[in-house]
Amino acid sequence: MNPQLMIQSTPNPNALKFVLNVPVKTSGNWTYKSAQECADNSLAAAVFALDSHVREVYFFDNYITVTQDGDSDWDALEEKIRATIMAKIAAHDPDFRTSEPQEKPQAAAAQSPEMAQINTILDQTVRPALQMDGGDIQLVEYKNNTLRVFYQGACGSCPSSTMGTLKAIENILKDQFNPDVVVELADAF
Repeated sequence: MNPQLMIQSTPNPNALKFVLNVPVKTSGNWTYKSAQECADNSLAAAVFALDSHVREVYFFDNYITVTQDGDSDWDALEEKIRATIMAKIAAHDPDFRTSEPQEKPQAAAAQSPEMAQINTILDQTVRPALQMDGGDIQLVEYKNNTLRVFYQGACGSCPSSTMGTLKAIENILKDQFNPDVVVELADAF
């Protein structure tokens, strides 16, 4: 199959979603925050090498979301990213392994009945929209009616994530899980 690429804007003005007709990550998702983290993924390393303003490269299913710091010209950078992805996608392994587990919250979610219930609610209500916008949300901790979450991909630096989306998640969880729940952003997990 010949790889094809479509570029989509996201609600985050500093992130673009590069959608392919081939998988880029077969299982789970992965976020790179620097070129130094990309030892197991030459495609991610090549995207970071394009411009010093690239701040994050996120892999999920059949798309890659690239976030920049807002100081780069998107038109020029978008074309460089597109060309790099098309040049490297044939050699890219969508089953790439990483040196350390990044999805720690998922393991915690499997151990806690509350976290599992919250994940189910988010899978049915919020995650599809976040993934359509080039991002996702990870649960970090649920303790004393406070849920700490971490945004990924385009959602991580999107202004609407920190206000509107976070409040919407809290309202959904108040309605479907616990009326006393409070949802907060975690710095990292």
